[in-house]
Amino acid sequence: MLELGGGTQGAQAGAAVIDGTDAGFMTDVIEASQETPIVVQFTAPWCGPCKTLGPQLEAAVAKTNGKVRMVRINIDEHPQIAGQLQVQSIPAVFGFSGGRPVDAFMGVQQASEIDRFIAALSNSAGPDEAETQIDAALDLAEQSLADNAVADAAQVYAQVMGAAPENLRAITGLARCYVATGDLERARETLGYAPEDKAEDPMVVQVHSMIALAEQAGSAGDHAELLAAVEANPDDHQARHDLALALVGSGKPEEGIDHLLDLIRRDREWNDDAGRQQLFKIFEALGPTDPLTLKGRRKLSSILFA
Repeated sequence: MLELGGGTQGAQAGAAVIDGTDAGFMTDVIEASQETPIVVQFTAPWCGPCKTLGPQLEAAVAKTNGKVRMVRINIDEHPQIAGQLQVQSIPAVFGFSGGRPVDAFMGVQQASEIDRFIAALSNSAGPDEAETQIDAALDLAEQSLADNAVADAAQVYAQVMGAAPENLRAITGLARCYVATGDLERARETLGYAPEDKAEDPMVVQVHSMIALAEQAGSAGDHAELLAAVEANPDDHQARHDLALALVGSGKPEEGIDHLLDLIRRDREWNDDAGRQQLFKIFEALGPTDPLTLKGRRKLSSILFA
């Protein structure tokens, strides 16, 4: 079961300088920077230059009298956000405004450069639309899900749904998180929050296909037995079809696609064109721009029009 809650440093959000966490990043930085620019310093106890830069940043932030706030993040304890921002070395400093990063620098800087950075960030504050904040949060969630940080992604998607209940990216994203954990019933329930006029939207269709594939994969049979059956009789199309589903369900979609393509190559009309129909379901679940979809469609075309 996904834990959609998660503590943040929200109680400290009014302070000029706070210690941040991966879990609290949404509240302490993304949401907070919608109203007040936030300086984020990625640091670690063993980093000597960080100990020099930190007090300089704090002093520069203090001089703004609340127009800029600062969040320190220890990357040893909270590495996720630093990884998403592709931080390669520390100290690393990012300026956030309107829910998104607007400036950054690495390493120790002269005091004049730090003052310039803080001043520019202070002047960047403005009434950006809430959509900017939401898009930035959803981008982070998408990256978390791609990195298999499912619970982190689910937390952000759920928070966005709380602010924008009909946001389709958030709804389908949270449903995908439930599919990833095998909770297909919760995935269906989450899709139920999508507006009725979005039922045929590609994002909704994609998740429905993911759910259907997960169900089929669960009933496909034992992977080893299916593989043995195919090896014993390459023309056992049912076994090859079921093996493809089992492979997709076990996280090997490319191998599953290849087996379905081989089935189509051997018998295009088998079981009322079941091989090609199943292949299209996989393409829908992966999405139209996924490299495996594009590659699989090219291979299918070469088979059908050879």
